[in-house]
Amino acid sequence: MKTDSGKGRDHRSLLGQFFTPAPTAAFLASLFEPLPEEVRLLDAGAGEGALSLAAVREISCSHPQVRALSLVAYEVDPAALPLLHGTLAGCGELCQKAGIKFSFQVISRDFIEDSKDILSGGFFAEDVPSFHAAIVNPPYRKIASDSHERRDLSALGIETSNLYTGFLALITKRLAPRGQLVAITPRSFCNGPYFQPFRRQFLDDMAVRRLHVFDSRSETFKGSQVLQETIIFHALRGLPQGPTVHVSSSPGVDASAMTEAHISFAEIVHPGDCQRFIHIPSGEQHLAAKRRASALPAMLDQLGLMVSTGRVVDFRLRDSLRPDPQVDAAPLVYSSHFNGGSVHWPWLGGKKPNAILVNDQTRPWLVPAGRYVLTKRFTSKEEKRRLVASVFDPSQVPGDLVGFENHLNYFHACGAGLDRELAAGLFAYLNSTLVDDYSRSFSGHTQVNATDLRKLHYPSRQTLEAIGKGLERLDLGQTEIDAILERHIHD
Repeated sequence: MKTDSGKGRDHRSLLGQFFTPAPTAAFLASLFEPLPEEVRLLDAGAGEGALSLAAVREISCSHPQVRALSLVAYEVDPAALPLLHGTLAGCGELCQKAGIKFSFQVISRDFIEDSKDILSGGFFAEDVPSFHAAIVNPPYRKIASDSHERRDLSALGIETSNLYTGFLALITKRLAPRGQLVAITPRSFCNGPYFQPFRRQFLDDMAVRRLHVFDSRSETFKGSQVLQETIIFHALRGLPQGPTVHVSSSPGVDASAMTEAHISFAEIVHPGDCQRFIHIPSGEQHLAAKRRASALPAMLDQLGLMVSTGRVVDFRLRDSLRPDPQVDAAPLVYSSHFNGGSVHWPWLGGKKPNAILVNDQTRPWLVPAGRYVLTKRFTSKEEKRRLVASVFDPSQVPGDLVGFENHLNYFHACGAGLDRELAAGLFAYLNSTLVDDYSRSFSGHTQVNATDLRKLHYPSRQTLEAIGKGLERLDLGQTEIDAILERHIHD
């Protein structure tokens, strides 16, 4: 696959496209189970044809029972169409050598719009047969609530805010019974409230056979500046979910570096979980952490605690922001103020403001001064931990009110601050390797929402306070934090 130019990357970003490197495409295609003698194959976001080529090559080499293959490829980018036609012509040559009758159709119409007409019997609908197999790297892009994509999906009973889950839901509807779907997508659909309708629909309709996660974001789409973690999965339509799922992980798609395990489906989607969160432990360490964290006795409400998202959306209150502290302003805290486990405020000369005026417009978005545990909602790919917590100590920051910026979560006691021991114990627990390993089996992106933190299990209040009582300072290394936690939390 050739390297994208800057112009090419910008164009594809607008379309939500990131083309699949050949080794990744080959790995996806290898996941198909035995197919029927006559196969109808769908590639809903074909690009230049890397996935179609990989699928045809795999079928022609490893599925000797297949005698006829009909491929339908969707692609809306005019720049990709000549290369796609050339790739599919090459697919015909592979099939001819294998004795497989081959035909293909390239549809340059929008997949969502075309699928809506087909599935709802609209003007463009024909008696189109369903597909035995689909392979896809769908476009990744948020879709606005007033967009035509959102309206078309809603008309088919699909509620989602991202193109990629819209594509997956439509592909599922267009599969034949026992039809197979192999896909590479962002991992973000596995948790979070926005994807709950999709998860419920997908898990009701599909039986998950295989899940593969990558240890590194950078290896999967080299040169494409993809920051989200990706997942590869294989699922079949209309079959009961099996008791176990084949789960694997690797830095890239090098099979020699791959770790594999068969994990109970109940470990992946917890029975009775109304959110249908999908946990994907990528190894025994993550699985052990998930089991250990899930066995802890308390949820937040049992601790008398709550967690909320920072209230200050800075661009909406821009006129009230100030770069430096002043008498008529409250401290404004960003993640850039985190330093050594504490909030160091102000950070003079930094890029972010340090204060917000206290007035009728801003007062509803401020909270009473108190001791709070803060976590970053977003972590950079360079940070060692998925969850990064810090303590806001009112004795170190003056004022009766404080503003927490929207990219933070804050733990509080029904709107008030926490006792010192409880805050310190919670800080240590959230920054532990145990929680980090659990989070990596639970969250597929660098965003940690308040919803995720509410689903987390916690030690008892007594245990947290005991941990905090023995914590004389917060600027501890990871080994020190983990050692303290081990003294108080036992299997």
